[in-house]
Amino acid sequence: MEPNVMLPDLQSAVICEDVRCEVNGMQTLVGVLSVIPAPSLPINYFRLCIWTRWCSGSGKFRQKSRLVGVDEQQVVAQADVEFVLKEMEGHATNVHYFGGVQFQQYGMHHVEIYLENELRLRFPLPVIQVQQRPPG
Repeated sequence: MEPNVMLPDLQSAVICEDVRCEVNGMQTLVGVLSVIPAPSLPINYFRLCIWTRWCSGSGKFRQKSRLVGVDEQQVVAQADVEFVLKEMEGHATNVHYFGGVQFQQYGMHHVEIYLENELRLRFPLPVIQVQQRPPG
């Protein structure tokens, strides 16, 4: 690690269907997910996003975000991004956009957030079977 580098804290991580940047610079998270409801498999998502915010650190870093399958081996989606925190009071917000994500199994998937190849957060994302509602 370089001198004067202070590893940041992961303030937040959210999986959602979209992140929109508003005219005023604020971000709106759309369709925040805690579960993937699926009447049948496979279920496809045109877009999924992982939104993260880092704070209380300084230096240049690499974040990796992954969606991991039920078997704990299959990586459903993965993305990397480099970011810089110039001062301890600053923050960095990263958004990973995943296109064409397909879940092929019911069960417990996981979202993983790494910093410099070290796992910093892991949380469950269950894919559950739901009954399809009749039309009307």
